[in-house]
Amino acid sequence: MDRFDPNIGRNQPNPSYTNGLSAEAARKRVLQPPPPRDPPGRRQTEDEELLNRPLPAIPLARAPELASFTHTDPWRVLRIQGEFVSGINSLAEIGAGVAVFGSARFSEDSPLYAAAREMGKKLAEAGFAVITGGGPGLMEAANRGAYEAGGISVGCNIELPFEQSENRYTTLSVNFRYFFVRKTMFVKYANGFVIFPGGFGTLDELFEALTLVQTRKISRFPIVLYSSAYWKGLLDWIKGTQLVAGAISAEDMNLLIVTDSIDEARDVLVDCYNTRCWTTWKKSEGAKLDADPPGGPATAIDPTKSDAQ
Repeated sequence: MDRFDPNIGRNQPNPSYTNGLSAEAARKRVLQPPPPRDPPGRRQTEDEELLNRPLPAIPLARAPELASFTHTDPWRVLRIQGEFVSGINSLAEIGAGVAVFGSARFSEDSPLYAAAREMGKKLAEAGFAVITGGGPGLMEAANRGAYEAGGISVGCNIELPFEQSENRYTTLSVNFRYFFVRKTMFVKYANGFVIFPGGFGTLDELFEALTLVQTRKISRFPIVLYSSAYWKGLLDWIKGTQLVAGAISAEDMNLLIVTDSIDEARDVLVDCYNTRCWTTWKKSEGAKLDADPPGGPATAIDPTKSDAQ
């Protein structure tokens, strides 16, 4: 007779009840049982799969870890898509529009604030919706002018860690999380840009518009720089450095107009809307550089130039 071993059944798994699993696996199966299966013939409906969600093991009113999926790229792409849809849906009924840019840091007692306010008023009276970044400073001033004139005053606001707060002079306010979505709305719904003195954000809008026109990603539209004294240094560098080095052509400056007159800025935008800038072109920085006129391929000296065709 075999000798009795007292350890059998005490520390060693019995294959009959572990179903061939190791002791550790069997223990996990008991401590962490699989979720119960639906009864035979019963499976979750699509609505149940959508509405059911994970829950904390114990009652907790806040569980940030449950939202971790919202910080993944696939979810971020959906959020971006939703922001495009929301922006286009909000602005779809905008007809003729002009985007006005400028610093958020100029206060109400600045002469530039008064000029931007007058610009908003003149544009509204001419039939344009005024579109700004929706913030304070010169954006507020342009919105205020349009608002007080009874026009459409649009603010495309953006989340920023500082400086940006929505102004109260808008008839339509759209909030954005992503800069590139917001910038798309400016370009899509504006028939011209008016650029007041500003910082890096203002320069960003200026050079993006110039680049999109230069590369023919958008149809040509007027870009008006207000305050010749403020923009002189930049324009001197563009002409004296970039143009001389051959990095740009004179034709790239065709629809860049510099003015110190609000009325002239308004007239430029009206003319370009009605006649595609044939009169306004003569006032452009390109015309001052003896550039080929826009839209004249038959007479263009160099058909490779961006605005010559």
